[in-house]
Amino acid sequence: MNEPAVILHKGKDKAVRNRHHWIFSGAVRSLPEFENGGILPVRSADGEFLGRAYVNRDCSILGRMLSFDDRPPLEVLEENIERAIAMRTSFFDASTTACRLINGEGDGVPGLIADRYGDILVIQVSTLGMDRLKPFVLNVLAKATRPRSIYERSSLPSRRGEGLPMFEGLLAGDPVGTVEVLENGLRFRVDVIQSQKTGLYLDQRENRRLVRWLAAGRRVLNAFSYTGGFSVFALAGGAASADSVDISERAIGLARENCALNGFTGENARFHVADVFDFIRNHPLDYDLVILDPPAFAKKKSEVVPACRGYKDIHRIVFQKVPRPCLVLTFSCSFFVDETLFRQVLFQAASEAARNVRILQRHHQAYDHPVNIFHPETDYLKGFLLYVD
Repeated sequence: MNEPAVILHKGKDKAVRNRHHWIFSGAVRSLPEFENGGILPVRSADGEFLGRAYVNRDCSILGRMLSFDDRPPLEVLEENIERAIAMRTSFFDASTTACRLINGEGDGVPGLIADRYGDILVIQVSTLGMDRLKPFVLNVLAKATRPRSIYERSSLPSRRGEGLPMFEGLLAGDPVGTVEVLENGLRFRVDVIQSQKTGLYLDQRENRRLVRWLAAGRRVLNAFSYTGGFSVFALAGGAASADSVDISERAIGLARENCALNGFTGENARFHVADVFDFIRNHPLDYDLVILDPPAFAKKKSEVVPACRGYKDIHRIVFQKVPRPCLVLTFSCSFFVDETLFRQVLFQAASEAARNVRILQRHHQAYDHPVNIFHPETDYLKGFLLYVD
């Protein structure tokens, strides 16, 4: 009881009692002297012990819980990392060699993302507290996975609020560059250093497999194609054609390369370096399956209104121009645009386009990106398979 602790305001301990990892600054009544990023006990206003968190007084999310009991926090952290890796091991076989091993709060490991690409680990560290724990975490990851290399790609806007500089670099093992991985038996080349996120949008794995099943005989448009994942799966599923569209010339080059890796080099695999909004406005959309997987239009709450305007415009144009019938598989990865709001935007777009649109399925991130039932903020990707006639 004499150990210096974070003391919460009366009535502000419900979230922590419900095993939510975040402590907002407004919930805190008092703080002891401490160094930012350090681990402190957390107590209720009545002095009841609630667990331990790493703490940064300069952030609106002042603390992130590492444990909700009286066990040593590093013991809990190690256990959560090991359990997260064990769960993935039970789901994947040799046909898939790329997956997310640690999904932050979704696995009870706040501030850490770890993805495996073959024998290479790529991590992202978003908080000061986790950055201070990095040597411990690297040791646990190395012991559990025995990777050839561990590379960090922590160029995250959230680090600025934590007082951390952007950082990318090799942490352990051999130098890394491009690595080839398998996803459900299909081959992909991943540039660990220069790609977006950690290299491949692993959260879309199950949705790419769905496209393989849907694509037979269909003309497919893969908009915001990045490195062509949906296109590869569409062609593997027997698509009549697959058009990949992305504004990045480099991404389109990798999409072309990934298609070629899997033997898709014919005229039915087409590639366009273009702004997607311009492409759909200026080209006839003679497709039977359209995939819309844009980057996050709203990266903060203040961007929700313009983001919804963008989502509505692109869907209205697609709904207006596609033939009857057409399947549209569409996604939003903007956390601040929840599923209900995204569905409302689709309703408005369909109404303005004067097309009949039906929802066939709802889709979310792959199961190696788990949502912690106590921490719903880990749920960000939402998608709909639509039937447009």
